[in-house]
Amino acid sequence: MRYFAGARAAAGVTSEVIELPDDARVSDVLEVVRLRHGDDLKRVLGACSFLLDAFTVHDLDTPVAAGAELDVLPPFAGG
Repeated sequence: MRYFAGARAAAGVTSEVIELPDDARVSDVLEVVRLRHGDDLKRVLGACSFLLDAFTVHDLDTPVAAGAELDVLPPFAGG
């Protein structure tokens, strides 16, 4: 799990390893980090997009394979 910009500030870490069962989904990963990091990150996650192994996540029920990398991308300003 890697956090960027406001998500990094809310989580208080730049990255972390999340251990889950083999049938885990993106939604499961997000629930773990919400519980781990509290309300600040929970608010930020609602506005974020996610990349799973460099591909955009369109469905939070997407399976997460062992060793996968999930990026948390809050909205960015600028251009």
